[in-house]
Amino acid sequence: MKLLLFLLSLASFTYAQDSLRVSIERVGSARDTLTQTQAGFVLAGGGKDVDAAMKWLLTRSGGGDVVIIRASGSVGYNDYLFELHPVNSVETLLIDSREKAMLLETAEKIRNAEALFIAGGDQWNYVKYWKDTEVSKAIKFLIEEKKVPVGGTSAGCAVLTEFIFDAQFDTVVSADALANPYAQSVSISKSFITIPFLRNTIADQHYSQRNRQGRHVTFMARMMQDFKIKNPKGIAADERTAVCIDEKGNAFVFGTGKAFFISANKKPAQCIPNKSLTWDRKDALAVWSYQATEQGTAAFNLNQWPTQKPNAYWSVKKGELIQSPTE
Repeated sequence: MKLLLFLLSLASFTYAQDSLRVSIERVGSARDTLTQTQAGFVLAGGGKDVDAAMKWLLTRSGGGDVVIIRASGSVGYNDYLFELHPVNSVETLLIDSREKAMLLETAEKIRNAEALFIAGGDQWNYVKYWKDTEVSKAIKFLIEEKKVPVGGTSAGCAVLTEFIFDAQFDTVVSADALANPYAQSVSISKSFITIPFLRNTIADQHYSQRNRQGRHVTFMARMMQDFKIKNPKGIAADERTAVCIDEKGNAFVFGTGKAFFISANKKPAQCIPNKSLTWDRKDALAVWSYQATEQGTAAFNLNQWPTQKPNAYWSVKKGELIQSPTE
């Protein structure tokens, strides 16, 4: 009987250990290294990863240890990144509960990274599992003190800006967001990640492919109404496209699609529950837009946002987004 109880206790202990296992695979050296890093941020639009953008991230790691964090999925990034550019190791952490996110072991693995990348998935999982935990503290350390490159794709990109469409009530399409900017599915909150260049900013992904311009403008309208942001900004990327921001605020675009930089400085004419969004002014169209493709040099500087010449203006009339080129 004692033997049976011992075996049951051992099995229970082993199960508990397995259920809290965070690292699901590491390739490369088992020993951590410390390299000279350069700060930088990658906002990727989802779909197939852009090799040039990922190499940009890895180069800034100084060849150190790369950590992938996610709340679902597997280890697809490990071999891909390890073979793409010389680094000491690539390790994937599956942090799919607040219990795991509160482990000091989890935080230590993140703090030891010379580059951090947040995989795609469901951004609401990232918010509910990682916000106000050891994970969020460790990410803050990487950004503010260790100065390592940090990136994300799709849902991982969504949580990098100060404001996020958190998808608490599933996704929302542009038509529904424009028709009712206070629909339950239009759920906006402040992120648990703070990046200096991305304050007062909200990101979106899979942009042109899923016609998300209208919902993105709606998110910005809500930032003005609910959070009293006078000059909300947005950064978006198409699929197979990424925006890479260096330590000086220079934004480079890599990939086959477009990146979008949008801003506004006047409140919508109408942004209330159960009424379509109206954002059109006689003296100036509602939203300033600059669209860029890969060009080999910096496409945009986030420090010069108000002064850079736009190449389109957007407005909203009766719930319909109107895009007007400047030329």
